[in-house]
Amino acid sequence: LSKDTSYFEGIIGTSPAISEVQRMIRRIADSPTPVLITGETGTGKELIARAIHEQSRRSKYPFVAINCSSIPDNLFESELFGYEEGSFTGAKKGGKIGKIEMAQGGTLFLDEIGEMPLFAQPKLLRILQEYELERVGSNKKIHLDIRVIAATNRDLGEMVTEKTFRGDLYYRINVIEIAIPCLEERRDDIPLLANHFLKQANLKYGTETVSYT
Repeated sequence: LSKDTSYFEGIIGTSPAISEVQRMIRRIADSPTPVLITGETGTGKELIARAIHEQSRRSKYPFVAINCSSIPDNLFESELFGYEEGSFTGAKKGGKIGKIEMAQGGTLFLDEIGEMPLFAQPKLLRILQEYELERVGSNKKIHLDIRVIAATNRDLGEMVTEKTFRGDLYYRINVIEIAIPCLEERRDDIPLLANHFLKQANLKYGTETVSYT
């Protein structure tokens, strides 16, 4: 850990709101339980997920991040679960490992999980229940040793009520919830954040902008 108490695995701030998040990260880092990170866009949900991974015993294994909103529906299963050779037209020779399998031993981060297509949700639910994977076009079960962390800026509970997100999957991923405070709830951190971004800009552009005070 950095000796600077304002900096914890890339999470900048000393306000009570962000300090509580930092304490929770330390507490749950080595738990195998799925985590759901909630918060507005831009609050740093992936940063929190990476901090959990880096604080855990899984840190020497991969951290694989998947943005569920950026994968076309027709490629979703093959991208996440992988596929065997000849399983569909255009499949690569020798097949392809999926992103879930790439996280073996480490952490799978599912960003914007509220955008995951309904047809793919039962497969993810089965992985969370059994920690086994079948590639597209295969009946062979692959055992998984992964920690699953999901994130969303949407109200999944409301989506369950509207039947746009599976209730059983919601309760599987929402065992531990970390709610990320917005900047309005951590105003004391604004000077620290401003100085951090000024330093980054100075390094990138070779400038010497005076620190924010």
